[in-house]
Amino acid sequence: MTRSLRRTEPHSHARGRRPADIHRQRQILASAWLREPNPGPTDEERRLLEQLRYKHRVPEVVAIGPLPLIGLAQLYRRDIPDLPAGPDDCDLLQVFWCPFDAHGPTGHGMLLDLRWRRSWEVTEVQTSPPQPQVVGFEGYVPEPCVLHPEQVATYPFAGLLPEDLCARIDAWEEALEEAAEQSEGDDAAEPVSYQYDLSLPPGWRVGGFASWHATDPYPMNCRTCATPMHLLLTIDSSEWDGGSGSWKPLEEQDLPTHRSATPTQVTVGRWGELNIFACPEDPSHPRRWSIQ
Repeated sequence: MTRSLRRTEPHSHARGRRPADIHRQRQILASAWLREPNPGPTDEERRLLEQLRYKHRVPEVVAIGPLPLIGLAQLYRRDIPDLPAGPDDCDLLQVFWCPFDAHGPTGHGMLLDLRWRRSWEVTEVQTSPPQPQVVGFEGYVPEPCVLHPEQVATYPFAGLLPEDLCARIDAWEEALEEAAEQSEGDDAAEPVSYQYDLSLPPGWRVGGFASWHATDPYPMNCRTCATPMHLLLTIDSSEWDGGSGSWKPLEEQDLPTHRSATPTQVTVGRWGELNIFACPEDPSHPRRWSIQ
């Protein structure tokens, strides 16, 4: 349907962890930490967890055969207003990735595969899509989640703003901090900041602006037509953290961050986020991405 980032580079996938073991490990840990009055795994559970972390070898015929990609996201335009139209009236975006870091010029990079489809042409839905027997990294194995999209306003990364505007924002934040320091009592609210509370929400999102907190910003222009690309999708390792608690859903305010902020269990790089960019002039042009 469209050209994407997919490659067919052969690589080793003979050894790794079994997806079923990864899901089971997460279930045991989640139940253990909810246990009262003594949270945490029991000795028996610790022994089982150790077994579940073993790496396994697959038969040679599997190791040299095709490797199924893992389905990461399925997004419909009817559900997400900010999802741009795909090529040829496609309204369904499916995102897949390889469960092994074995791609690109270094041979240790990520492989993504984005597919645009027309939802009305999907007549058969696979209830049990093919799965790899083993994976190279447990962070590539997502837990099934149902999306509840919420549309919010976003603003550019602070490092991309004009210098005079950055100076005004810095002065405003300093004034808020001074006021907070002068407030009496332990119940004084933490002052808000542009970068963490107002500009870019954490978590998985469609559209908006990209964060450049791990690298300096650099141009993301289409390699086919040189048009500046727009952020298509952000895949994040968590929905919020200690510095972005203002984005925490009201329904989950009382839940601990370490248990409620990672519903997908996906990990990007070293606990970062993956920003995928698309050409606004022609959605069939190859995408680009940045890991932050």
